[in-house]
Amino acid sequence: MMHRMAIAVLSLLGLLVSLYLWLWKMGWLGDLACGSGACETVQLSRFGEMLGVPVAFFGVGGYLGLLATSLVGIQPTWQKRRSPTLWLLALSAAGLAFTAYLTILEAFVIRAWCRWCLVSAGLIAVIFALSLAGFARWPPLPPRGEPDG
Repeated sequence: MMHRMAIAVLSLLGLLVSLYLWLWKMGWLGDLACGSGACETVQLSRFGEMLGVPVAFFGVGGYLGLLATSLVGIQPTWQKRRSPTLWLLALSAAGLAFTAYLTILEAFVIRAWCRWCLVSAGLIAVIFALSLAGFARWPPLPPRGEPDG
């Protein structure tokens, strides 16, 4: 269950980074602390929103989902169940794919690097690796009809 605990901590960090970027994008914070100004370039680009929603808000939702799932997974009732690990793997894989898409946009379209986005990319990559490692430790699935243990 150590992977679930580590994912909870990393998800909380990712949630804080995404929340910071979302609050800035909404105009509820002052200057964006980035150092190079590239964060503003990325956040204010046409790719800073998707379907009219700031991209950082998708990060808030994703990291919140990972945090909730990992916290449920460390509860005694859920510790021996495979389903939290499967959910963590699915959520982190989706997050990693979305982050890869955004990082490619930063590199080849926007041509600017947001340091906060790179921190988030690193966090989701580690979360995915931990989820994959946790999944690999489980024994094979039981035959159909038997309880998931």
